Amino acid sequence: MTEFDMPQPNIARIYDYLLGGKDNYASDRQVGDRIEQALPAVHLGVRQQRAVLRRVVRYLVGEAGLRQLVDIGSGLPTADNVHQIAQQLEPSTRVVYVDNDPVVLAHARALLADSKETVVAVGDLRDPAAILAEPTLREHIDFEQPVGLLLCGILHYVLDNEEPLRIVRQLIDALPSGSYVFIHHLITPDDSADEGTIAAEAALRQGVGRGQFRTLPEVAAFLEGLDLVEPGVVTVTEWRPDEDTPSLVDNPVLRLAAVGVARKP
Repeated sequence: MTEFDMPQPNIARIYDYLLGGKDNYASDRQVGDRIEQALPAVHLGVRQQRAVLRRVVRYLVGEAGLRQLVDIGSGLPTADNVHQIAQQLEPSTRVVYVDNDPVVLAHARALLADSKETVVAVGDLRDPAAILAEPTLREHIDFEQPVGLLLCGILHYVLDNEEPLRIVRQLIDALPSGSYVFIHHLITPDDSADEGTIAAEAALRQGVGRGQFRTLPEVAAFLEGLDLVEPGVVTVTEWRPDEDTPSLVDNPVLRLAAVGVARKP
């Protein structure tokens, strides 16, 4: 592949690179390197995104008792995927991965070729109506029963002028009572305009054409009207940490991501 036909940087492949994966191109690595220059500890941040996703899935399936999960913007398959964590706890749990990237879709379909409980659907978060009408999703998910909606590391790629609050509300409105919503979002700390954060956001925008860090209250607004699960909307390591979860005090980069889980009454 020459520099003239090198694909444009892709969010899922950049994330794969930062996780240490091999499903990426030079264009993705260039953006990843710029993000790393701005935030040298970014690799810890992406690993902790995966770690909190594991904790949330364990909660939704193991404690809340959900048996249906929809993961929008799922990204490239990696270790401890949502379906693997969920189905270790309850093999009958149904999982739908939704993404719009051809590479992600191809990898996921190959991984899940023999799975009956886990499927892949095509969809773009910016078009929630199309996701909700997608035939594969409608066939696999019973919207008369509670659903776990996972929006992990995806909403910060929806710009304000694309109306992210409306998008999330449209998805929530389609969920039955007893459903749960999980959000992981990159944030700008309220107490500072950190240069590394600003540079990382700029690298995302320059590389993939989008990327918007928000404040903790702005992230909490996505879950308004729902019943927050303790401890509420907090930084990533503060949400039900495991014994080996890194310290926020010792790892300031972890201030730059917030998570929240909430139940629809």
